[in-house]
Order: sequence, then structure tokens, then C-alpha cells
Amino acid sequence: MTGRARRYHYGAWHGGSDPLEPPVDLRSALDQIGRDVMEGASPRSALEELLRTGTRGTSGLDELTRRLWQRRSELQRRHNLDGTVQEVRRLLDRALDQERRALAAEDGEDARFRELQLSALPPDAGGSVRELAEYDWRSAEAREAFEEIRRMLGGELLEQRFAGMKDALRGTTPEDVERVRAMLDDLSELLAAHARGDSDVPRRFDEFMAEHGEFFPESPRDVDELIDALAARSAAAQRMVNSMSEQQRAELAELSQQAFGDPRIGEALNRMDQQLRSLRPGEDWSGRGRFRGDQPMGLAEATEAMAELGELEQLAEQLGQSYPGASLQDIDLEALERQLGERAVVDAQRLADIDEQLRRQGLLQRAPDGNLRLSPRAMRRLGETALRSVISQLRSRQGERDTDRAGAAGELTGTTRPWAYGDTEPWDTGRTVRNAVLRRAASGPSAPRLDIEDLEVAETEQRSRAAVALCVDTSWSMVQDGRWVPMKRTALALHHLVATRYRSDALQLITFGRHASTVDVGELAALEGTWEQGTNLHHALLLAGRHVRRNPDAQPVVLVVTDGEPTAHLEADGEAVFQYPPTPRTLGVTLSEVDSLRRLGATLSVFMLGEDPRLEAFVDIVARRGGGRVVAPSADGLGAAVVGDYLRTKRQR
Repeated sequence: MTGRARRYHYGAWHGGSDPLEPPVDLRSALDQIGRDVMEGASPRSALEELLRTGTRGTSGLDELTRRLWQRRSELQRRHNLDGTVQEVRRLLDRALDQERRALAAEDGEDARFRELQLSALPPDAGGSVRELAEYDWRSAEAREAFEEIRRMLGGELLEQRFAGMKDALRGTTPEDVERVRAMLDDLSELLAAHARGDSDVPRRFDEFMAEHGEFFPESPRDVDELIDALAARSAAAQRMVNSMSEQQRAELAELSQQAFGDPRIGEALNRMDQQLRSLRPGEDWSGRGRFRGDQPMGLAEATEAMAELGELEQLAEQLGQSYPGASLQDIDLEALERQLGERAVVDAQRLADIDEQLRRQGLLQRAPDGNLRLSPRAMRRLGETALRSVISQLRSRQGERDTDRAGAAGELTGTTRPWAYGDTEPWDTGRTVRNAVLRRAASGPSAPRLDIEDLEVAETEQRSRAAVALCVDTSWSMVQDGRWVPMKRTALALHHLVATRYRSDALQLITFGRHASTVDVGELAALEGTWEQGTNLHHALLLAGRHVRRNPDAQPVVLVVTDGEPTAHLEADGEAVFQYPPTPRTLGVTLSEVDSLRRLGATLSVFMLGEDPRLEAFVDIVARRGGGRVVAPSADGLGAAVVGDYLRTKRQR
């Protein structure tokens, strides 16, 4: 290699979803949604359930939320809020011990009086520090320990409200304390001017940052960003105070007045908190947390913990998606990565991709009433999946193979399709040459003259077409005995087979409970099971006969899926009459309709689910009078039985 060698640098990917991650499995997601819809869920609730539970290899929103609450629980179980008070007591004990030693070495009434004064200090740390504020220490070591208490309290209080304040005050001197007090006064004036709506606030903000910018390492760009940052920390500090006991709050209030030995600091901080609360009332000022661990936290650390708890709760709300207008785009990915790591961000992004692509690719669409529904494209995919499952059962049972042929007799339909391995139809020469010319024009003269992707074959159709009526029982027993979803999958598979392989056939889907009705495949897939007594096969066969008469040039085929004998029939006035056990009238009019279909030349096959002796006796009569047959498949084998019977009748024709 000539010239300067290239140098490559590798690092973590920060561009969103990992480009090496496999693409989202929309087919698997759609299958899961379709399964829930067929079990009675709405498309919206099915999508929400998918996002909650996740997909294979991707954690759902529920799992991410569980991990957030687990982290929250661990944080609360590990720590407590006594850190600052415990440190004050430790330094106070050291100061008193040093002072008592110094007084023991002195003679005179003054030393004894001081010993009595130290013995009479209040039992709480706040009261003791307040009483000792004006005490004239005899021991230099004791005086230094007491001053350290004041510096520590000041640093903790400031770090609560201002990120990085400890770094700005590495060595606290009287001059440092005065700078802090001046900053707090100027900040109070700036916040008051902003609250009044003064026009010169931008200028005041610039002057404030020029004067006191060292205290704000986050470098806010305007007064609103400054208020947002301060209000978030101030609210966290307030939630920390809310989480304390009454005794702890009282002790902290006493100690706050001793920050840096200047009560004006504590007063200025209280004034700032009140101003921020009025400017940002939407912050959580009333929340609290329960810390019950054995690791003490100081005020600043406890405030950080409260801010982390607040972030965890906000993330949980975002993942819960239970508020109006919720969207997966609302999830704060940076906060999610801080709390749960990069993998959680990848999972959240993949869930958002599934949600977006299901809508963008038209698999979910909004109905006129505003509700989500499965689109025709989604129904085709569900039908393809159901048919693939059925075909695999037929192969294993009968040795049949999948085929893309539109018919069996070889009569041209006038349409073409891309060639696929195993096709035996003739090539469509004109289409094939046209495809090759267009491809070479786009790719250049170096491209092959003819490529396998150019090939198109002429489709054929069956010389005799069929009018198929699939009548499916939708009475409550189908739901109760676990036959509801297999029935729907069967209808999806047969519908997809007819729509894609035998397009000249006319398929009508008919449901029957107390009444019968014709439905399209989308309505059947979304149909919910309802408590309704009655199996009105009579009405279903009437509708099947109407479908047959509308297609007089087609071979009639009637397929019935049921798990119960007829217990309802339709009267001349359109009223459905239910009676159990079945009356002779119900059985008679039902068999009369079977005879009518037989006279029309229909083949009637009954797919009997369950083991009801009365049903067995009835369907035997139907088979003999209808010229068809009876099949008793299991629920899982229903689809293969129905599709196989349909294909069998086509081979016979």
C-alpha cells in the first residue's frame, strides 16, 4: 500500500439503535398481535400488550419498569438520611472531648463554670451547636473541630442546591462566605425580576453569570435554564426534608442556621427555595421517600438520592404509557441509560421501532371511529402465517407440498408473476424480455443480458370454479372449550389460500350463534366471544344457499365447523327461536335446508369438534342427506382438516 497508511479509530456507538442489531421482527410482532386480537382483544390493547411484554430477545416495558422499581428499592434499603447529623455529632463529641481535657488542666472557678456549661448542653446536636455558637473555646483543637462543623454544614447546604459548589469552595475563607452570600442576594434579585416580567432580565442574567458563573459549572444559556436546574435540585432537597422524621427536620433547621457561622446563608437559601417554588410549581415539592438502610448519607448525597428517585419515578411513568397522549418517544433515553444501562436503551428503541413500523407500513390503521384496527395488509400476513402452519400439517400428514399455482388445469388467466423455484407454468416471454431491458437500462451495459430475477411465468386457473361457504359456530361453547382461536385461524388460512392460490373461487365466511351473518375476514378475526345461547345452523345454511345461488356457474362447496347440535332456527318473520334440547321443528327445518343445498349440487362437509353423542348422530344424518362427509379433528388439527377437504374437492373436480 503506497502513501500514508490509513488509521482507524473504534469506539462505542452513540447514533441510536445499534446498526449491527438484527432488524425488528415485524412478522413475529404481528403474529402476537393477531393472536391476541383473535382471542378477543382490541388491536390497540393487543399492541399495548406486545409493548408491555416485549418480543423474543427484547425486554418489554413491564420488565424495564420492574428493573426501575428494583433499583429504587435497593437505593432505599441501602441508605438512610442521618449522615450529616451523625457527622455533626462526631465532630461535636471530638470538640467537647478536647475542650473538657483543656479545662481539666486549668484551676479556678471559670474552668469549673465552663465544665458545668458544657454538661448542660441540649441533648440534640442542633441545640448543642446553637448553644456553642458564642462559646469562647479554650482548646484550639476543639475550636477547629467546631469550625469544621460550620464549614461542613455550609458546604452540604450549598451542594444541595448548586451542583459542584464544593469544587468552587475548595478552601472556605471568610471571603468565600461573603462571595456566596453576595451571589445568593444577586440571585434572589434576578429571580424576583424574572417573576415580575422585567424587560431587562436577559441583561441582568448576563451580568449575573459574568459575576458568579464559577458557581454554575453547567453553564445555563438563559434565566429559564438556570431556574430549571435550580428548581429541580431545590425540589429534591425539599423531598429529602419531607422524608425525615419530625425530630430530624427540627434538628436540621437548627443546624442550617449555623452554616458557615452566618445565619444569613440559611435565610438566603430559604428565600431562594420559596422563589423557585412559585416559579416552578410543577416540580414535585411534596414527594417523599422511605430510606431504611444502614449507610448514612449527607445532605448533598441524600438530595442526589432523592433526585435519582424522582428520575426513576418519571421513567416508570414514561414506560407505563398510562397518561393521555403517551408515546414511546417520551422516554428519556439518557436517563434510562443512567439507571439501567445501554441494553435497556436498545430494548426501548426496538419497541419504539416496532410501534412506528407497524403504523408506517400500514399494518395498523385508524378506523373512522378513531380506534386502531388491523389493515388488510396485516390480515394477509396473518392469513399467510395461518396457511403456512396448515400446509406444514398437511405435508407431514399427506406428503403434499406448498405450491404457488393459481389452479390445476392449466388454463391461462391473463396475469403473470415472478418465477419461483419449482414453477412449471410457461414463461411469459414478453414480460421477461421487458424486465431484462429495464434492468440493464438501470444497471448499465455490463449487466447480464438475462437474469433469473427477470423471469415471469403465466398464471393458470382451474377450469371449474367453486362457490365456497365456510360456516363457523360462534356460540359460547366454542370460547369456553378453547376452540375459538383455532376456528379463526382456520378461516384465515382458507381465506388466504383462496385469495392467493384459487382467486377464481368465491369464498363466503358465515358465523352462526343465535343468528347467522356474513362477515369479512377482518371482522371474523376481531370478533369477540359473547355469552349467547343458540346454534342456528339453519340460518347459516340459508345464507350459504344464497351465496351458492349468486354464483350459478360455480361448483358449490359448503363447510360447517361446529361443536353442538342445532338449538335454534329462523322463523319466516326473521325471529330466531331457541330451545334446548332441540325441538323437532328446529331439526326439521335445518335438515330441509341441507336437502335444498343438495338439490343445488352442493357438497356439504361437517367438521365436528368435541365428543357429543347427540351431535354425532345429527351430523351423520347431515352427511348422508348432504352427500358430504363428517370429519372429527382436534382443535389443533381443524385448520388442516378444513383446508385439506377444500383441496380434496378441487382435485375431484
